[in-house]
Amino acid sequence: QVQLVESGGGLVQAGDSLRLSCAASVGTFSKYAMGWFRQAPGKEREFVSNIHWSGTNTYYEDSVKGRFTISRDNAKNTVYLQMNSLNPVDPAVYYCAARRTWSGRSRYLNEYDYWGQGTQVTVSA
Repeated sequence: QVQLVESGGGLVQAGDSLRLSCAASVGTFSKYAMGWFRQAPGKEREFVSNIHWSGTNTYYEDSVKGRFTISRDNAKNTVYLQMNSLNPVDPAVYYCAARRTWSGRSRYLNEYDYWGQGTQVTVSA
């Protein structure tokens, strides 16, 4: 069983930055590919980014390319999402997710085995 706990969300102004963290309680974190998703009110949960267990391969949803960066520290069992130039399309609850296998851009919810509870990101104009 893998438990994921997100942190780092909050209220920022448009143009500001935030770094989200997701801590995993599992001894073999380095064997899991990780992803970030987000869900805005009234919308479906959508893919943001994912990263290979080695950190060498990453994918991004088009609207966040060049602004968001996913990374991981396997020694700390943590995956990060650095979010820069936040704008009004970014507010949502952000979730991290884990999966045991890697197949490139894993953008569908059912591709992941474990989910965190989410952290809220709010952007004021």
